[in-house]
Amino acid sequence: MKLRPRKVAPTRTLFSRALRPILYVGVSLFILGASALTFFVFESRHIAAPSSSIEVTQITPESAAVIEETLESFPVSVNPVEKEISEDPALANFIGEHIAPTDQVLSLNPYWFTRALGKLALMGWYQNLASLSSRILVVESGERKEQVAEHFGKILKWDAVEKKEFLALIETTAPVLEEGKLFPGAYTVSKDALPGEVAALVLERFNTEVLKRYPQDIEEVVPLSDALTIASLLEREARDFDDMRHISGVIWNRLFTDMRLQIDATLQYAKGSKANQPWWPRVVPDDKYLSSAYNTYKNEGLPPTPIANASLEAITAALNPIETECMYYFHDKKGGFHCSVTYEEHVASLKEYYGRGK
Repeated sequence: MKLRPRKVAPTRTLFSRALRPILYVGVSLFILGASALTFFVFESRHIAAPSSSIEVTQITPESAAVIEETLESFPVSVNPVEKEISEDPALANFIGEHIAPTDQVLSLNPYWFTRALGKLALMGWYQNLASLSSRILVVESGERKEQVAEHFGKILKWDAVEKKEFLALIETTAPVLEEGKLFPGAYTVSKDALPGEVAALVLERFNTEVLKRYPQDIEEVVPLSDALTIASLLEREARDFDDMRHISGVIWNRLFTDMRLQIDATLQYAKGSKANQPWWPRVVPDDKYLSSAYNTYKNEGLPPTPIANASLEAITAALNPIETECMYYFHDKKGGFHCSVTYEEHVASLKEYYGRGK
């Protein structure tokens, strides 16, 4: 087949074609930046500021008292002493108000959008686009404390000592917990914010979103450390809020019967705590024999601390599991959730979806 000679396009056409990709990229970046910035604006409405260097709405003692009086406590549907689950009548309203609000666009933070904002926040051009004097910090659900400190340090140009100082302030402020007190969401600070300023802001958010919803009567049923630990497992194991409540039911069933949790995410946490490892390394069969207090294949009960930072959704799910007889679960390749009452049923399901199981 004979090829026709290629026609030479006019100079204007060639120029337009050359500019077209640049234009597309520019418009795409603008839309992405504007969308993420809009998300940040809505998030920052709820951020308390402990000092004038942090550019967010101030909360006065009077307004804080009003918040504390009107803040709705977490519903609780599980009773570890009686080893039973009975749905709290307040759960439906709490979910409607805080987990799945009617105003989906303005109030609900999609998982992928939070992730996108977290990645954008690490880019200097985006930070400068948002503001020349302030910086956006993002804590993503399911991150471990070292991840957060690393990201904050990169954005605020902290050295190793400053990152260590930030984590020490978070961990040693009551309630003393090694992990799980960095509440997910977006924060805005001055571009030269110090570790103490950022720690105060993050702790105030945790205090408002979690501690003030966790009165003593709930603490006596499910200690806060236990709730945060289970919630952190759900962040790493579940795909959505419904998933979280189902897996929470399985976790509580295992705790009720003194069965080992056998959760791979705890192995990831143990491996990721070692030098020269990614934060969440891939789990292989031999990891089940790791010598670690976080190895839930070898040790009964909950790991000693949370393994990640948990969202309001995960904490709610930890306290309000779905009543189920299931003791085992897995996700198929399409993300579908499957649970079984017996180990034999579990193995059969694994073979059906993956062609193997033991």
